[in-house]
Amino acid sequence: MPFVVTENCIKCKYTDCVEVCPVDCFHEGPNFLVIDPDECIDCTLCEPECPIGAIYAEDDVPAGQEGFVALNAELSKEWPVITTRKDPPADAAEWEGKPDKLPLLER
Repeated sequence: MPFVVTENCIKCKYTDCVEVCPVDCFHEGPNFLVIDPDECIDCTLCEPECPIGAIYAEDDVPAGQEGFVALNAELSKEWPVITTRKDPPADAAEWEGKPDKLPLLER
């Protein structure tokens, strides 16, 4: 069961999670990260590294965010792999925990 990056990552894009991933399954878009479900080995290392709680096991994705399972699978095929931590956007803290950010996702 792969892990999934959910809505809270949009416009926050903290990358603490990518450095602990042993199989390089994270992919980076303009303002969001995704996990490739075909590469994820369910090691659980990334989940506690996310400072804003945006990563969940596929079976534990919060209600209303189930669409992020398919979105992670789709975008991981389009976006490049990211393996090293980067600084978050300057305004990341302002976006933490805000609801309804899906329309702000940049592809």
